[in-house]
Amino acid sequence: MAAICEGRVGAVFAIEVSRLARNGRDWHTLIEFCGLVGTVIVDEDGIYEPRHPNDRLLLGMKGTMSELELSLLRARSMEALKQKARRGELFFTVAVGYMKMGRDKIEMDPDLRVREAIGLVFTRFAEMQSIRQVFLSLRSDQIALPYLNSRNSGQRQVLWKLPVYATVSNLLTNPVYAGAYAFGRTGSRTIIENGRKRIVRGRRKDRSDWAVLLVDHHEGYLSWAEFERNQRLIADNANGKGMMVRGPVRKGEALLAGLLRCGHCGRRLLVSYNGTKGDVGRYKCDATRSNPGGDPCISFGALRVDEAVGVEIVRLLQPLGVEAAIQAITQCEHQSGEKQRQIELALEQARYDATRAHRQYDTVDPDNRLVAGELERRWNGALASVRALDEELEALLRQRPAALGVEERQRLLQMGADLEAAWHHPAATSVTRKRIVRVVLREIVAQVEGDEVHLLLHWQGGDHTSLTVRKNRRGQTRWCVEPETVELIRACARMMPDKAIAGMLNRMGKRIGRSNGWTQSRVRGFRNTHDIAVYRDGEWAERDEVTLTEAASMLNLSPATVLRQIRAGIIPAQ
Repeated sequence: MAAICEGRVGAVFAIEVSRLARNGRDWHTLIEFCGLVGTVIVDEDGIYEPRHPNDRLLLGMKGTMSELELSLLRARSMEALKQKARRGELFFTVAVGYMKMGRDKIEMDPDLRVREAIGLVFTRFAEMQSIRQVFLSLRSDQIALPYLNSRNSGQRQVLWKLPVYATVSNLLTNPVYAGAYAFGRTGSRTIIENGRKRIVRGRRKDRSDWAVLLVDHHEGYLSWAEFERNQRLIADNANGKGMMVRGPVRKGEALLAGLLRCGHCGRRLLVSYNGTKGDVGRYKCDATRSNPGGDPCISFGALRVDEAVGVEIVRLLQPLGVEAAIQAITQCEHQSGEKQRQIELALEQARYDATRAHRQYDTVDPDNRLVAGELERRWNGALASVRALDEELEALLRQRPAALGVEERQRLLQMGADLEAAWHHPAATSVTRKRIVRVVLREIVAQVEGDEVHLLLHWQGGDHTSLTVRKNRRGQTRWCVEPETVELIRACARMMPDKAIAGMLNRMGKRIGRSNGWTQSRVRGFRNTHDIAVYRDGEWAERDEVTLTEAASMLNLSPATVLRQIRAGIIPAQ
């Protein structure tokens, strides 16, 4: 084009020159510039002068017909591609864990190590329900996952390495592992950037926009129902995805975080923590944040609501407790063997590689050191890998915990029979309880009316349960003093000073707050909070009251005799 514009070209010779153009714009640009400088266009049909209107018309029609022909060929090719995809026979690449059989079928990889490694990912996700937690557990146990070597374009090669987050995420979100064939999961988008066309590929589509989805197309590592459940869990774990997702399970004490929804405005309730240690939870509606300046919607403490929902869950799950205990025993025995199994499979693969390297070394001429030296180095490397895996397996067997004894099994079965004790067991973390709640509950709608919180529990099976919980009054917390202690302090404040009251309460085993003992300052603060007057010297005399010793002196009796008469009801006393 530059030579034509400079006038150094008198004629353009080409066969079917219009087919060489990428689009109609390029072809018509060539005609335009040839007409400006007087260059003719020559093809197999004749010579054309672009300056003449008839020749320009003929050249334009040829370009339009050629462009239409190319478009038809492209459309027919794409339609044939889609037809093959609709039959589930189109495979550009095959995911790790599967192998292509023939032209239009895939089957599970016959390599046992590959199959068990992929199956382990789905097993751990069913237990942990979080992609990140599965990734961290695999890295912690040093369990490698298979991947395809993309650089080796000629031969399919499976390599092993410690997983990254993207590897675990792709395994858990790819429908091929659920036995489904999917085509068109990603698309492209064309944008104009800096005056140039730019195509952005790899944009994920919603499942409803996929071109093809064939369930039960081939054997899967999990069922389609389990795959859909996993996708719902992954979607719920997403942060910042709107008010309809529950969010991931975190380590806070609030049991119902992410499950509560406001019954007044429909927004999801958030959790805030306060207190000296930041572990006192409170649920509140997010209406004020999304509508600044508006009135607050609802908020209530988490303690009583969590306790009421926990009691309801334990009541419904009690018949399944023994079965859960038996599954826990089986899981404890199986969990310790997962890592050992992966190391054993890796060791078997390493021994095979070492044997193959040995055979290759034996077949070469020893005098050919250029080849023998390299094969010897590979053999030594394979033997080193075998030795390292042997040592790792021995170390794991030494550190492996002993099998559950009779006492441990009996304790688990007792907890299964008494699910309430297992729910409140110190070893049961808040994360564990939250996972149990999310398994059985889909959502909870909360409404506040006066001093009561009305809860509508939506169970996973579709049933509904209503609960009513009274809100805490002001100053009423989980660590409040018993009413009997309040009355005791009220009565003792008329007879003794704060220091004596504190000593008496400590001797009686009474506690304040989180099992704190009583002191003079705590008694004084407690009196001020409950409007109890302080003791004054001479207060007894004003009420005509005497002590036990003074009464014995006045009656000329021993204190023990007076005490017996008080217990017998002869002498009135407090």
